[in-house]
Amino acid sequence: MPSGPRQTLEPRVPPGEELAEKSPGWPRVGRVSGAFPGLGTVINVVAVLLGAGVGMAVGHRLPDRTRSVVTDVLGLTTLLMAGLSAVSVTDRAFTSAVPTGAPVLIVLGSLLLGGIAGSLLRIEERLEGLAGAIQARLARRPRLLGLQEAGQGHEARERFIEGWLGASLLFCVGPLTILGSLSDGLGRGIEQLALKSVLDGFAAMAFASSFGVGVLLSAASVAVVQGTLTLLGVLLGSVLPDAHIAALTATGGLMLVGIALRLLRIREVPVGDLLPALVVAPLLTQLVIALS
Repeated sequence: MPSGPRQTLEPRVPPGEELAEKSPGWPRVGRVSGAFPGLGTVINVVAVLLGAGVGMAVGHRLPDRTRSVVTDVLGLTTLLMAGLSAVSVTDRAFTSAVPTGAPVLIVLGSLLLGGIAGSLLRIEERLEGLAGAIQARLARRPRLLGLQEAGQGHEARERFIEGWLGASLLFCVGPLTILGSLSDGLGRGIEQLALKSVLDGFAAMAFASSFGVGVLLSAASVAVVQGTLTLLGVLLGSVLPDAHIAALTATGGLMLVGIALRLLRIREVPVGDLLPALVVAPLLTQLVIALS
Protein backbone atom coordinates (compact mmCIF):
# COMPACT_ATOMS: atom_id res chain seq x y z
CA MET A 1 0.00 0.00 0.00
CA PRO A 2 1.65 3.28 -1.12
CA SER A 3 2.40 5.70 1.59
CA GLY A 4 1.90 9.37 0.89
CA PRO A 5 3.01 12.34 2.87
CA ARG A 6 1.85 12.14 6.45
CA GLN A 7 -1.00 14.48 7.26
CA THR A 8 -1.54 15.98 10.64
CA LEU A 9 -4.81 17.27 11.96
CA GLU A 10 -4.57 20.82 13.27
CA PRO A 11 -7.04 22.22 15.75
CA ARG A 12 -9.66 24.38 14.14
CA VAL A 13 -9.28 28.05 14.90
CA PRO A 14 -12.30 30.38 15.00
CA PRO A 15 -12.42 32.79 12.05
CA GLY A 16 -11.59 35.89 14.07
CA GLU A 17 -8.63 34.28 15.81
CA GLU A 18 -7.40 32.76 12.54
CA LEU A 19 -7.17 36.24 11.07
CA ALA A 20 -5.31 37.44 14.13
CA GLU A 21 -2.85 34.55 13.86
CA LYS A 22 -2.10 35.27 10.20
CA SER A 23 -1.74 38.98 10.74
CA PRO A 24 0.55 39.66 13.70
CA GLY A 25 -0.14 43.36 13.60
CA TRP A 26 -3.93 42.87 13.69
CA PRO A 27 -5.39 44.21 16.95
CA ARG A 28 -7.19 41.52 18.89
CA VAL A 29 -10.22 42.65 20.81
CA GLY A 30 -10.46 40.89 24.16
CA ARG A 31 -13.55 40.39 26.20
CA VAL A 32 -14.10 42.96 28.93
CA SER A 33 -14.80 40.82 31.97
CA GLY A 34 -16.19 42.24 35.17
CA ALA A 35 -14.43 41.86 38.50
CA PHE A 36 -17.78 40.75 39.93
CA PRO A 37 -21.30 40.16 38.59
CA GLY A 38 -23.12 43.47 38.41
CA LEU A 39 -20.09 45.64 37.68
CA GLY A 40 -21.62 46.66 34.35
CA THR A 41 -24.77 47.89 36.12
CA VAL A 42 -22.69 49.80 38.67
CA ILE A 43 -20.86 51.57 35.84
CA ASN A 44 -24.18 52.31 34.13
CA VAL A 45 -25.71 53.79 37.31
CA VAL A 46 -22.65 55.99 37.89
CA ALA A 47 -22.80 57.20 34.27
CA VAL A 48 -26.48 58.16 34.64
CA LEU A 49 -25.80 59.98 37.92
CA LEU A 50 -22.86 61.90 36.47
CA GLY A 51 -24.73 62.76 33.29
CA ALA A 52 -27.83 63.88 35.17
CA GLY A 53 -25.73 65.91 37.60
CA VAL A 54 -24.00 67.77 34.77
CA GLY A 55 -27.33 68.31 33.01
CA MET A 56 -28.93 69.74 36.15
CA ALA A 57 -25.96 72.06 36.74
CA VAL A 58 -26.11 73.41 33.19
CA GLY A 59 -29.82 73.18 32.42
CA HIS A 60 -31.06 75.73 34.97
CA ARG A 61 -28.82 78.36 33.40
CA LEU A 62 -30.35 77.94 29.96
CA PRO A 63 -33.21 80.21 28.81
CA ASP A 64 -36.67 78.70 28.41
CA ARG A 65 -36.54 78.73 24.61
CA THR A 66 -33.28 76.77 24.66
CA ARG A 67 -34.68 74.20 27.09
CA SER A 68 -37.73 73.88 24.84
CA VAL A 69 -35.47 73.13 21.87
CA VAL A 70 -33.59 70.54 23.94
CA THR A 71 -36.90 68.87 24.83
CA ASP A 72 -37.90 68.75 21.16
CA VAL A 73 -34.53 67.20 20.27
CA LEU A 74 -35.04 64.60 23.00
CA GLY A 75 -38.48 63.82 21.58
CA LEU A 76 -37.11 63.32 18.08
CA THR A 77 -34.20 61.22 19.37
CA THR A 78 -36.59 59.12 21.42
CA LEU A 79 -38.59 58.52 18.24
CA LEU A 80 -35.40 57.27 16.58
CA MET A 81 -34.67 54.93 19.50
CA ALA A 82 -38.29 53.80 19.42
CA GLY A 83 -38.04 52.93 15.74
CA LEU A 84 -34.83 50.97 16.26
CA SER A 85 -36.50 48.99 19.04
CA ALA A 86 -39.86 48.51 17.32
CA VAL A 87 -38.19 47.04 14.22
CA SER A 88 -37.46 43.97 16.37
CA VAL A 89 -40.95 42.85 15.37
CA THR A 90 -39.31 41.68 12.14
CA ASP A 91 -36.48 39.86 13.93
CA ARG A 92 -35.81 36.48 12.29
CA ALA A 93 -35.85 34.60 15.60
CA PHE A 94 -39.25 36.13 16.39
CA THR A 95 -40.88 35.61 13.00
CA SER A 96 -39.63 32.02 12.71
CA ALA A 97 -40.83 31.03 16.18
CA VAL A 98 -44.46 32.11 15.70
CA PRO A 99 -46.97 31.87 12.81
CA THR A 100 -46.95 34.44 10.02
CA GLY A 101 -48.47 37.74 11.11
CA ALA A 102 -48.33 36.80 14.78
CA PRO A 103 -45.49 39.17 15.83
CA VAL A 104 -47.55 42.31 15.25
CA LEU A 105 -50.56 40.73 16.95
CA ILE A 106 -48.40 39.74 19.93
CA VAL A 107 -47.19 43.32 20.34
CA LEU A 108 -50.75 44.60 19.95
CA GLY A 109 -52.09 42.08 22.46
CA SER A 110 -49.30 42.88 24.92
CA LEU A 111 -50.04 46.60 24.82
CA LEU A 112 -53.80 46.04 25.10
CA LEU A 113 -53.62 43.57 27.97
CA GLY A 114 -50.86 45.50 29.71
CA GLY A 115 -52.67 48.81 29.23
CA ILE A 116 -55.93 47.43 30.61
CA ALA A 117 -54.16 45.95 33.61
CA GLY A 118 -52.18 49.13 34.19
CA SER A 119 -55.24 51.37 33.99
CA LEU A 120 -57.15 49.16 36.42
CA LEU A 121 -54.18 49.26 38.78
CA ARG A 122 -53.91 53.04 38.21
CA ILE A 123 -50.16 52.82 37.74
CA GLU A 124 -49.84 56.26 36.13
CA GLU A 125 -51.81 57.85 38.95
CA ARG A 126 -49.76 56.03 41.60
CA LEU A 127 -46.52 57.07 39.93
CA GLU A 128 -47.66 60.68 40.00
CA GLY A 129 -48.50 60.33 43.69
CA LEU A 130 -45.09 58.80 44.35
CA ALA A 131 -43.46 61.63 42.44
CA GLY A 132 -45.34 64.12 44.60
CA ALA A 133 -44.17 62.40 47.78
CA ILE A 134 -40.55 62.41 46.59
CA GLN A 135 -40.86 66.06 45.61
CA ALA A 136 -42.20 66.93 49.03
CA ARG A 137 -39.08 65.47 50.63
CA LEU A 138 -36.74 67.07 48.15
CA ALA A 139 -38.46 70.42 48.67
CA ARG A 140 -36.72 70.58 52.05
CA ARG A 141 -33.50 70.93 50.07
CA PRO A 142 -34.45 73.42 47.34
CA ARG A 143 -30.91 73.49 45.97
CA LEU A 144 -31.57 70.03 44.52
CA LEU A 145 -34.56 71.28 42.56
CA GLY A 146 -34.89 73.88 39.86
CA LEU A 147 -37.53 76.57 40.00
CA GLN A 148 -39.86 74.60 37.71
CA GLU A 149 -39.49 71.39 39.72
CA ALA A 150 -39.79 72.86 43.22
CA GLY A 151 -43.55 73.47 43.10
CA GLN A 152 -46.17 71.08 44.40
CA GLY A 153 -48.75 71.63 41.64
CA HIS A 154 -49.84 69.23 38.90
CA GLU A 155 -47.50 70.79 36.31
CA ALA A 156 -44.45 70.36 38.54
CA ARG A 157 -45.35 66.75 39.27
CA GLU A 158 -45.90 66.04 35.58
CA ARG A 159 -42.49 67.50 34.81
CA PHE A 160 -40.89 65.38 37.51
CA ILE A 161 -42.59 62.14 36.44
CA GLU A 162 -41.85 62.72 32.75
CA GLY A 163 -38.17 63.11 33.55
CA TRP A 164 -38.16 60.02 35.76
CA LEU A 165 -40.37 57.74 33.68
CA GLY A 166 -39.09 58.90 30.30
CA ALA A 167 -35.45 58.45 31.23
CA SER A 168 -36.14 55.14 33.00
CA LEU A 169 -37.86 53.68 29.95
CA LEU A 170 -35.14 54.93 27.64
CA PHE A 171 -32.43 53.42 29.85
CA CYS A 172 -34.18 50.17 30.81
CA VAL A 173 -35.98 49.08 27.62
CA GLY A 174 -33.94 47.66 24.80
CA PRO A 175 -31.72 44.77 23.75
CA LEU A 176 -28.58 46.23 25.35
CA THR A 177 -30.28 46.30 28.74
CA ILE A 178 -31.46 42.68 28.58
CA LEU A 179 -28.56 41.09 26.74
CA GLY A 180 -25.92 43.17 28.47
CA SER A 181 -27.24 42.42 31.97
CA LEU A 182 -27.61 38.71 31.26
CA SER A 183 -24.11 38.58 29.75
CA ASP A 184 -22.77 40.25 32.88
CA GLY A 185 -24.51 37.69 35.07
CA LEU A 186 -23.32 34.80 32.93
CA GLY A 187 -19.73 36.01 33.11
CA ARG A 188 -19.54 36.72 29.36
CA GLY A 189 -18.25 40.27 29.77
CA ILE A 190 -19.56 43.77 30.35
CA GLU A 191 -18.69 45.37 27.00
CA GLN A 192 -22.38 45.74 26.07
CA LEU A 193 -23.20 47.54 29.32
CA ALA A 194 -20.04 49.63 29.00
CA LEU A 195 -21.25 50.89 25.62
CA LYS A 196 -24.74 51.45 27.03
CA SER A 197 -23.27 53.44 29.94
CA VAL A 198 -21.68 55.95 27.56
CA LEU A 199 -24.94 56.39 25.65
CA ASP A 200 -27.03 56.68 28.83
CA GLY A 201 -24.64 59.22 30.34
CA PHE A 202 -25.09 61.64 27.45
CA ALA A 203 -28.84 60.98 27.31
CA ALA A 204 -29.15 61.66 31.05
CA MET A 205 -27.29 64.93 30.59
CA ALA A 206 -29.75 66.07 27.92
CA PHE A 207 -32.83 64.91 29.84
CA ALA A 208 -31.73 66.48 33.12
CA SER A 209 -31.09 69.84 31.46
CA SER A 210 -34.82 69.95 30.70
CA PHE A 211 -36.48 67.86 33.42
CA GLY A 212 -34.17 68.28 36.40
CA VAL A 213 -33.92 65.98 39.38
CA GLY A 214 -36.50 63.47 38.14
CA VAL A 215 -33.87 62.13 35.74
CA LEU A 216 -31.51 61.58 38.66
CA LEU A 217 -34.03 59.13 40.12
CA SER A 218 -33.90 57.05 36.93
CA ALA A 219 -30.53 55.74 38.14
CA ALA A 220 -32.49 53.78 40.76
CA SER A 221 -34.62 52.28 37.99
CA VAL A 222 -31.49 51.22 36.13
CA ALA A 223 -30.07 49.65 39.29
CA VAL A 224 -33.26 47.67 40.01
CA VAL A 225 -33.98 46.47 36.45
CA GLN A 226 -30.44 45.64 35.36
CA GLY A 227 -29.49 44.32 38.78
CA THR A 228 -32.45 41.92 38.70
CA LEU A 229 -31.58 40.73 35.19
CA THR A 230 -27.96 40.23 36.18
CA LEU A 231 -29.04 38.20 39.22
CA LEU A 232 -31.29 36.09 37.00
CA GLY A 233 -28.35 35.54 34.68
CA VAL A 234 -26.25 34.32 37.62
CA LEU A 235 -28.96 32.01 38.98
CA LEU A 236 -30.76 30.74 35.90
CA GLY A 237 -28.41 31.23 32.98
CA SER A 238 -29.97 32.42 29.74
CA VAL A 239 -33.47 33.37 30.83
CA LEU A 240 -35.28 34.52 27.69
CA PRO A 241 -34.96 33.06 24.18
CA ASP A 242 -34.27 35.46 21.32
CA ALA A 243 -37.92 35.47 20.21
CA HIS A 244 -39.12 36.58 23.64
CA ILE A 245 -36.48 39.30 23.81
CA ALA A 246 -37.53 40.57 20.38
CA ALA A 247 -41.18 40.72 21.47
CA LEU A 248 -40.26 42.63 24.63
CA THR A 249 -38.02 45.02 22.70
CA ALA A 250 -40.64 45.76 20.03
CA THR A 251 -43.30 46.38 22.69
CA GLY A 252 -40.94 48.68 24.56
CA GLY A 253 -40.24 50.51 21.31
CA LEU A 254 -43.90 51.47 20.91
CA MET A 255 -43.95 52.61 24.53
CA LEU A 256 -41.01 54.86 23.70
CA VAL A 257 -43.17 56.34 20.92
CA GLY A 258 -45.62 57.31 23.66
CA ILE A 259 -42.81 59.02 25.56
CA ALA A 260 -41.76 60.85 22.38
CA LEU A 261 -45.31 62.11 21.83
CA ARG A 262 -45.32 63.50 25.36
CA LEU A 263 -41.94 65.16 24.90
CA LEU A 264 -43.10 66.74 21.64
CA ARG A 265 -46.30 67.93 23.38
CA ILE A 266 -48.49 66.11 20.85
CA ARG A 267 -50.45 63.86 23.20
CA GLU A 268 -50.20 62.86 26.87
CA VAL A 269 -50.01 59.09 26.40
CA PRO A 270 -50.34 57.32 29.81
CA VAL A 271 -47.14 55.33 29.36
CA GLY A 272 -47.11 54.38 33.05
CA ASP A 273 -50.30 52.36 32.55
CA LEU A 274 -48.60 50.47 29.71
CA LEU A 275 -45.71 49.20 31.84
CA PRO A 276 -47.30 45.75 32.47
CA ALA A 277 -47.03 45.14 28.72
CA LEU A 278 -43.31 44.50 29.22
CA VAL A 279 -44.23 41.48 31.33
CA VAL A 280 -47.08 40.37 29.09
CA ALA A 281 -44.99 40.39 25.87
CA PRO A 282 -42.69 37.41 26.62
CA LEU A 283 -45.52 35.49 28.32
CA LEU A 284 -47.83 35.98 25.34
CA THR A 285 -45.01 34.97 22.98
CA GLN A 286 -44.54 31.74 24.91
CA LEU A 287 -48.28 31.05 24.79
CA VAL A 288 -48.41 31.52 21.01
CA ILE A 289 -45.37 29.27 20.54
CA ALA A 290 -46.95 26.59 22.71
CA LEU A 291 -50.25 26.70 20.79
CA SER A 292 -48.73 26.84 17.29
